[in-house]
Amino acid sequence: MSHPPEHFDALFAATDDPWLFKSRWYEARKRALTLACLPAHRYAAAYEPGCANGELSAALAERCDHLLVSDGSSRAVALARARLADLRHVEVQQAWLPEGWPGRTFDLIVISELGYFLSPSALDVFATHARASLRRGGTILGCHWRRASADCELDGDAVHRRMGDRFALPRIIEVVDADLRIEVWCDDARSVAQREFIGP
Repeated sequence: MSHPPEHFDALFAATDDPWLFKSRWYEARKRALTLACLPAHRYAAAYEPGCANGELSAALAERCDHLLVSDGSSRAVALARARLADLRHVEVQQAWLPEGWPGRTFDLIVISELGYFLSPSALDVFATHARASLRRGGTILGCHWRRASADCELDGDAVHRRMGDRFALPRIIEVVDADLRIEVWCDDARSVAQREFIGP
């Protein structure tokens, strides 16, 4: 079963930063790795579902002409709106996924620490929506905690396997350590260097 909205509302009622995005070096490092794994310097239209309090969103905004972010928790949405208020090219929405997937297309979709909160069947629907919303040449980045959690059906590795199967796109970047997995899928399989005409 997917985690219900009340689960996240309770987390954000207790603290503005339930996962310590603002204070942990682990989180700062993960954001830096996420940004470094994006194969293009800039994106026209990006989407970050499950934005929480907007810490990653603020960093992504520097690489996007327009960024849509969403979260199912009303408290998280309020925090993200406050965090991103000065960024006019960033739009914050409340949406419960996968049912509330936006009816738009994107050239970048960033799925960070969200997939294991969904049931396997909901994750399959979510990944199908993501693939259908991706523009030609677009990029999907996934980043997830790899270690098992007692209240989640899937760990990060299982999330990425299921998403990758449904994306049916070349995986062009993979970063894995004991804690996290970052993968990038794109139908443009060229490396960053090849995109800049360096080498064969």
